[in-house]
Amino acid sequence: MKPWPIGLSTGCFYQRPIFEVLHDIRASGFQLIEVCSFPQHLDFHHLDEVRRAGDLIHQLNLQPISFHAPFADAIDITALAAADRALALHQLLTACEAAAEIKAQHIVLHPGPERAGRPPEAEFLTRMRYAAESLNLVATRCCQLGIPLVLENMLPHLLFGHINDMLYLLGSIRTCHVSTCLDTGHAFLGRELGLVIHKLSGHLQLVHANDNCGERDDHLPPGDGHIDWPWVLRELRRCHFSGTLILELSSQPHESVSHMLQRASRGRDYLFHLMEHMD
Repeated sequence: MKPWPIGLSTGCFYQRPIFEVLHDIRASGFQLIEVCSFPQHLDFHHLDEVRRAGDLIHQLNLQPISFHAPFADAIDITALAAADRALALHQLLTACEAAAEIKAQHIVLHPGPERAGRPPEAEFLTRMRYAAESLNLVATRCCQLGIPLVLENMLPHLLFGHINDMLYLLGSIRTCHVSTCLDTGHAFLGRELGLVIHKLSGHLQLVHANDNCGERDDHLPPGDGHIDWPWVLRELRRCHFSGTLILELSSQPHESVSHMLQRASRGRDYLFHLMEHMD
């Protein structure tokens, strides 16, 4: 089979300015990237900084496949207080503007907050409604900017961590077409990787490819954890996936840029090897 393209999320360097790592990323053989929006990495609130990053990305002949919208406890589009929801929505809309500025092909968004647990049913349904309202506004702005919105499955312990919740929100967006991103590590921790692949298959545009050992969201390179990658790739092929695999990895404490990129390259080569030998 023809291999799917593989890129790298710059999020593995989220504590370093993006300007310090782009040359090394390109030199390591990656051309496709997802841009991380962590302020210490790239402060998406400052248009001049975003423009400088976009210029450097294109000077290096890097291709920004996606831009990952910010996520944090305080970015809660389900918040019961209207002022908190408005603040969260402003953050996401600002990220959409930044994604368009660097000419990213997609913007990836967590459809819910980094909030653990499920509240009583009445509150849960209220939060679900607020999320749907906000996501429709984000999707509308994405349509205006010409950048497709992509929703990512979340960790299983979070508010919308079940795939059925994500599918409900996906169906609630009525302004334009919205795609999905499969995070393999999130789905594996939820013990429903096969189900998530199947449920998202009709909308699947991106895969955040990362591994873990079934206990923590380690964001290891593929092949370093317990995920059955030959099976995952066969399932993606069976579901007619035709998008891009983005390695979304975590660096180790005090790890050098070069060592992190060596691990990322090993994960990329491992996936390419599997794809080349798929029957």
